[in-house]
Amino acid sequence: MLPAPTPTPSSEPPPFWFVAPDGFYALPLADTADERAAAAERFVRGLYVEGDESLWGPAAPYYAGLSELMEAQGISYAAVGLYATGEEGAGRGVAQAVFTVAVAPTDQAQGDTETVAQGVLAVLRSDPHNDVRWLDLPCGPAVSSVTLTRYTLAPEVTATGEPEELLTGQMQVHVPFPTGPHTAVFTLFTAFTDYWREFSDLMGELLRSVSFVEPTLVALDGEDGQDGDVAYLPGETGVSGPAG
Repeated sequence: MLPAPTPTPSSEPPPFWFVAPDGFYALPLADTADERAAAAERFVRGLYVEGDESLWGPAAPYYAGLSELMEAQGISYAAVGLYATGEEGAGRGVAQAVFTVAVAPTDQAQGDTETVAQGVLAVLRSDPHNDVRWLDLPCGPAVSSVTLTRYTLAPEVTATGEPEELLTGQMQVHVPFPTGPHTAVFTLFTAFTDYWREFSDLMGELLRSVSFVEPTLVALDGEDGQDGDVAYLPGETGVSGPAG
């Protein structure tokens, strides 16, 4: 369960929650350089569990710098999705995607999410390269935009020594806050477009978990407070429901 930072000043966004799918590794965002360095050390050890200092040492500063860059761009959460491909053995690889969440201020009355979503829809549809769609999520209206971009890689950076094409995909989903004048922007980017359907399914799973009301923690047998497995139910103002 991943809450947004709890607001203090009125300019800060209200809190919201979502559940990141299995296989997403949260990048070490932090307020200070020392905190980023310490978080990056923990991150690389969790990400490369079979590595050693020869791998962790160079990797930690890279991820610390990456987190600093993302925070400077207003990103409040970032993760890398890593998924094994192919069969066990020499032919096995890893498909990767980068996922980020940013919050942008928007001019809206509290609860007027549809007007904001309609405005986003109109702006994004003005670019013919975007595949733009309206979404009705459990938390309210949203707008998704998918863009595929083809790059030509120079011979000096390819394994074959010949120019090669690289196709990348980006899905960006704008979700207006019903609780304040802000919009959450969820972005997934990957160069592994052979697995676009799988990454899209993961993004859909995450978006269905978004909540602007603190979710309820329940035991899977329906009895709150019991030991064992638990589930998080998306919150809904004034409504509580069973686990099923």
